[in-house]
Amino acid sequence: MTDQIRWGVLATGGIAARFARELGQVPGTELAAVGSRTASSAQAFAAEHGAARSHGSWEALAADPDVDIIYIATPHSHHHAAASLCLRAGKPLLVEKAFTLDLATTQDLVTMARERELFLMEAFWTRTLPSTLKIQELIADGAIGEVVAVQAAFGIGLDPEPSHRLRNPELGGGALLDLGVYPIGFAQLLLGEPDQVRAWAQLFPEGTDARTSISLGFPSGAVASLYCGINGDVRNATIVGTQGRIELPWGFHAAERFVLHRHGADPEEFETAPAGLHFEAAEATRCLREGKLESDLIPLSSTLSVMRTMDAVRAQIGVTY
Repeated sequence: MTDQIRWGVLATGGIAARFARELGQVPGTELAAVGSRTASSAQAFAAEHGAARSHGSWEALAADPDVDIIYIATPHSHHHAAASLCLRAGKPLLVEKAFTLDLATTQDLVTMARERELFLMEAFWTRTLPSTLKIQELIADGAIGEVVAVQAAFGIGLDPEPSHRLRNPELGGGALLDLGVYPIGFAQLLLGEPDQVRAWAQLFPEGTDARTSISLGFPSGAVASLYCGINGDVRNATIVGTQGRIELPWGFHAAERFVLHRHGADPEEFETAPAGLHFEAAEATRCLREGKLESDLIPLSSTLSVMRTMDAVRAQIGVTY
């Protein structure tokens, strides 16, 4: 591997463009290539973001010998196909969340990567942010005592037409995979895997979830109350402990500030570095340089655990892809 970590980006949509822009903030990296199903799209993306090469197919990107790692940025309905193709070609991967559509296909990718001894990581950027790491540090130091409850809600204010991707089951539409992965992943980061899952939802006529409410119970006795929805804008979270609480009043998934309330003390407001995708890119780059096969911040066990919970939620609300 060269001193410079050479990234490839598979897909040319909005999240791929943001990743390409922010990759420049990670020392020792370069955007080496982009791959798309159409050559014109790949060429335009490469020209805009300064990639050295463009490929008019996923296969060509996966076969590029001058790419060290590939970021999978397709819609999640295509993650398994794209990632499995790249793993078979011997490429380490950073795969956008939701990782795949279900636990079975997630486990398939994990197995493929482990058999081939290839690095694999979910692009759950929240877990790499300075705010998240600081919150974990405070909790580990006992700032709020034992965590007994988590509340988290993530909704966006859309009224999608029937033809919209979010209403299409074949594309993995609905609130759960797009948004629910955030509150579920946040709760499980703090509390581990639940042993009780309850969920209720209102579905679009097409069969995807417009809004879903989720209650989780954990072996410790802790609980989580979670929400995701497409028709209303909300993005807050509260972590409740036996000796205080931490409030993330807006954008918990990309927090740049939060408030610590210790029992009997004045509130303490914390501000951290601006959120960005470059933190997950830096983590993947570090892991690749150190020869790791998975990230300590986003281990594959956590990816499997969150997907297991989302499968349980879907089974209860009656959503199939």
